[in-house]
Amino acid sequence: MGANMGSNADENIRPDYDRVIQDIADYVLDYEIASAEAWDTARFCLMDTLGCGLLALRFPECTKHLGPIVEGTVVPHGARVPGTQLRLDPVTAAWDIGCIVRWLDYNDTWLAAEWGHPSDNLGAILAVADYLAQKQSAQGRAPLTMRDVLDGMIRAHEIQGVLALQNSFNRVGLDHVLLVRVASTAVAAKLKGASREQLLAAISHAWVDGSALRTYRHAPNAGSRKSWAAGDATSRGVRLADIAMRGEMGIPAALTAKQWGFYDVCFSVTNADLQRKPEAERQFQFPRPYGSYVMENILFKISYPAEFHAQTACEAAVALHPQVKDRIDEIDRVVITTHESAIRIISKRGPLANAADRDHCLQYMTAVPLLFGNLVAEHYEDDFHAAHPEIDRLREKMEVVEDKRYSAEYLEPDKRSIANAVQVFFTDGSATDNVAVEYPVGHRRRRAEGIPLLQQKFRANLATRFPGRRCEDIVALCADAERLMAMPVDEFMDLLVI
Repeated sequence: MGANMGSNADENIRPDYDRVIQDIADYVLDYEIASAEAWDTARFCLMDTLGCGLLALRFPECTKHLGPIVEGTVVPHGARVPGTQLRLDPVTAAWDIGCIVRWLDYNDTWLAAEWGHPSDNLGAILAVADYLAQKQSAQGRAPLTMRDVLDGMIRAHEIQGVLALQNSFNRVGLDHVLLVRVASTAVAAKLKGASREQLLAAISHAWVDGSALRTYRHAPNAGSRKSWAAGDATSRGVRLADIAMRGEMGIPAALTAKQWGFYDVCFSVTNADLQRKPEAERQFQFPRPYGSYVMENILFKISYPAEFHAQTACEAAVALHPQVKDRIDEIDRVVITTHESAIRIISKRGPLANAADRDHCLQYMTAVPLLFGNLVAEHYEDDFHAAHPEIDRLREKMEVVEDKRYSAEYLEPDKRSIANAVQVFFTDGSATDNVAVEYPVGHRRRRAEGIPLLQQKFRANLATRFPGRRCEDIVALCADAERLMAMPVDEFMDLLVI
């Protein structure tokens, strides 16, 4: 009996940390960021991300989530939430910053096998850096500077983006905020001064957490959780980093443990899938090492607060507005030619239940600019939708078709297009031009055109929260890369307090 029991027992030999976990830790600790383009783009990304958060403060459905769990909580050296008077512990501040950044679906985007919004990690980065900088200044030590914040942004973008290149979490029903949690955990731990062992432990716990389901992003359950899910993930990253810094042991085979690890539990659709696929195909694939590629190629949402797969459709629809605005009642059909990911994620028919449902509907995001010549956050709200039944009437006339070339070039590393084309056909047999836009204005290929527009967007968003002189001071600071990077984080955050 003893022999049989022994043969059924697992060998309890503690393994080395999974290579994926080690690679992330080594990148965070050792990689030297030499790309001038990455540093510049990170600065623009900081501006845009903060602006998106400030704009979201106009929406009560967002602000109801902000503040301490216990009213009146006082936190020494508490991290600030931009555009407010809140001073919170870093875990709660990361939640709040992540929530406002993501609320309007207007911050940057990464599209590959998996999607996501790497600037969501700014919740963890700013919260930890502001708290530490205040504490360091109070102790007479040199505080963290904004260079540390930009450094953290480049690394968090890279971790989230490289993990997304060939690994589709959405195809097994998992949400991309998992990657925010992993990246935030790693970078928050680095900011807190983690050793390699502490970093490994923190990252392992981020994987063991598993992942949220994508249920809240898709019909018929699409809802506002998608607007705070990143705040939840980046906040959890700060908490896990703190746990590891207190000396908590890690979980070395968090990914590869048979039956209990992330690969077997979360990254396979069924047990049959496990049996069919070779082990190598059940694990993450990495077409490139970590560097600064993701920040250099990040996609900015400059013109429209819309899910990114629809950005070029919005641009095409705005271009067509002059041709259709006086012939709305004559429209017979609208053909949207798009790529496979857009069809899978945001093509919807039928009623749209709320703002979150509407800003993830390709047809809605095309109909509004066709009708009104623009698309802004208020166009998703219930009162606007109820006042304009013509939007849904136009949606009913829409056909969505895939262009195989668009789908292929969406995944090509040297292109990464996000193409859409829109054409309107009228009842008399005439038609508009077929307006195709393959690269949105926020794409790397359109940086020269896009950055001045991004700066205008930043100015406009600042003006929703601060008086004119403060806006000009912040804009001037952000335009001066050398001065910005040298500024202590706590002094920078002082400028963002109401």
